[in-house]
Amino acid sequence: MPEISDAAILAALGRQLNHAVAKQTVAASNLANLDTPGYRTQDVSFDDALENQLGALRRTSDKHLGRPDPDTEQTGDVEGLQSRRDGNNVQVDRELLAMTRASGDFSRAQTALTAKFRLVRYAINEGR
Repeated sequence: MPEISDAAILAALGRQLNHAVAKQTVAASNLANLDTPGYRTQDVSFDDALENQLGALRRTSDKHLGRPDPDTEQTGDVEGLQSRRDGNNVQVDRELLAMTRASGDFSRAQTALTAKFRLVRYAINEGR
């Protein structure tokens, strides 16, 4: 079983933080456009973001792969939401729930990072 390095853990937590921020930003934008006629609800697509991450991997040598672009969060229209007469389909409850979920995701990743750095600080201070 391959070992998981500290760098891989920190990179994964960083991606989780960025994804949570992107989700909150899109939900806030949707709420800001609640009364904009014709506005279509946007969402961060995990599938598109994953596809871009994988697509960004490119061979620069036979021995290694390139790094994915960290700014590959993709947004798109949400299908299946009922539109009002003005063409807007933003639903307040849905957006508030999305913001709450993104906040929870951010908090979990932040807690894990805090614990990781607490261990590093402990290891540094133990030598004194």
